[in-house]
Amino acid sequence: MSDESSPWLVVGLGNPGGEYAGHRHNIGFMVVDLLAERMGGRFKSHGKARAQVVEGRLGAPGPASRRVVLAKPMSFMNLSGGPVAALRDFYKVPVERVVAVHDELDIDYATLRLKLGGGDNGHNGLKSMTKSFGADYHRVRCGIGRPPGRMQVADFVLKDFSSTERKDLPWFVDRAADAVECLVQEGLERAQSAYNS
Repeated sequence: MSDESSPWLVVGLGNPGGEYAGHRHNIGFMVVDLLAERMGGRFKSHGKARAQVVEGRLGAPGPASRRVVLAKPMSFMNLSGGPVAALRDFYKVPVERVVAVHDELDIDYATLRLKLGGGDNGHNGLKSMTKSFGADYHRVRCGIGRPPGRMQVADFVLKDFSSTERKDLPWFVDRAADAVECLVQEGLERAQSAYNS
């Protein structure tokens, strides 16, 4: 079991660079940006990993608040495993305290699912993480739905949210951030019952 003194490592998956910022594939970045704002921290480059990090505590001050490292890998999505493994080693985080926040095609837009372990469902960021240190980490899966018509998956995930989707995006990102907080403070079962819509 995990050592209570070790922090949680919450990784938002996405692609670095302004041209990718609003893409569906970058919802993980959006969620950890909001969590950083809630913690009152700013992302800084990490010396030992190709990633930006914020260290702090999540939750109201007191015994329930948790030490957390928020991270955004600065490699591209399909190479996320290297930076995450480097951060895991640096902060001595057990694998069951790693949380990947990512886009999920097989779930309707604005729907959340939390789970521990499992396959990568064709998601290149998860595939890279699993290859680097196994599959037994938590996932906060943020539904983006399937591409319309004959649009290729790669084209769909690398596009901005539609104008209709953007109306609900702030609410969706806020809810996903709440789910992460609940997961690290109260555990998976509690977070699943509250957020697995």
